[in-house]
Amino acid sequence: MIGALVFIWLMFHFATDGRFLTPRNLFNLSVQTASVAVMATGMVFVIVTRHIDLSVGSLLGLLGMIMGTLQLNILPDIVGLGHWSIWIITVFIGISAGVAIGAFQGWIIGYLTVPAFIVTLGGFLVYRGAAWWVTSGQTVAPLDPTYKLLGGGAEGTLGETLSWVLGVIAALAAVAVMLISRRTKERHGIQVKPIWAEGTLMGLVVALTVGFAWLMNSYKVPDRAAARIAKARGWDVPEDFTMYHGIAIPVVILLAVAIVMTIVSRRTRFGRYVYATGGNPEAAELSGINTRLLTVKIFALMGGLTAIASVIASARLGAVGNDLGTLDELRVIAAAVIGGTALSGGAGTIYGAVIGALIMQSLQSGMAMVGVDAPLQSVVVGMVLVLAVYIDIVYRRRTGA
Repeated sequence: MIGALVFIWLMFHFATDGRFLTPRNLFNLSVQTASVAVMATGMVFVIVTRHIDLSVGSLLGLLGMIMGTLQLNILPDIVGLGHWSIWIITVFIGISAGVAIGAFQGWIIGYLTVPAFIVTLGGFLVYRGAAWWVTSGQTVAPLDPTYKLLGGGAEGTLGETLSWVLGVIAALAAVAVMLISRRTKERHGIQVKPIWAEGTLMGLVVALTVGFAWLMNSYKVPDRAAARIAKARGWDVPEDFTMYHGIAIPVVILLAVAIVMTIVSRRTRFGRYVYATGGNPEAAELSGINTRLLTVKIFALMGGLTAIASVIASARLGAVGNDLGTLDELRVIAAAVIGGTALSGGAGTIYGAVIGALIMQSLQSGMAMVGVDAPLQSVVVGMVLVLAVYIDIVYRRRTGA
């Protein structure tokens, strides 16, 4: 997958005369990928357990409408216009609503034994209609200024210093995890890579991590916008003041979600139950796993992650329209599948889903920069999805997975 991603980037970089692999485009690409990638991490658990969720795009739109209405029409009358707590209350209620709706869907699937395809297809229709009903089809704007920082932009970033700090910490953490994993394998007699191969891989990870921070710190904020931001923050700046974006807040949110979801999938009983159920549902139930309750938990988690993605998507746009989240369910499923999650269940990784989302967004962004029409973009993405599934099937046949 990483090789395919690099190939796509280089192909579009040459096709756009060097405009694709630039700090500006990579910054925008990272922000655009965040919301879909967050949902894709949850979709891994859904697909691993042999279910599907077709409602995430519509649910994202509904939660966006609820959160937009809260901060525009309800909370200002309760806590006061522009109060510092508006964005916190909004996010809390949005995530709580997402978890509740997801758990309700999981209850229908797990305890009433209605197929997930039917339940979430119904949700796809219900939530899109409910989103329109919440605001009678009107766009909700403007959103709370602090809330909008969660969507990125010139102000919604860590800045230069914190971006370097995060890059270095992430690189050191990655190296530490790889060393711990190697020692654990050696302790249990599991074959490990040669030292030179492990060292090369560590060097590559460090280079990519620190290099990403460097690229984000190389994206200059336009002078007028920088002056406006500095003035709003009360800074005394010289005439030749320059400011750089740094890592966007949505990327930080995605990184945190990916780390937590990876830990959950690999280091917790819940994660082990998910993969055990996906590998053999009958055996999992006979071994004492409450697969019905597990289904409720998985869809509740998917609902919570959809709410986080809705925060990112609506904050990035600064408004909530009726088209928010349209076709996101297909992008999320495609990202998980392209990332190696088996539709037959039992196999899938969090980092694979994130890379899959990045591949999907890179294809769409690159084709848009080249000038490919939107209908043809859909054709290409559909072909890539089918090809990815075919390659996965062939690989599993040959390896016996």
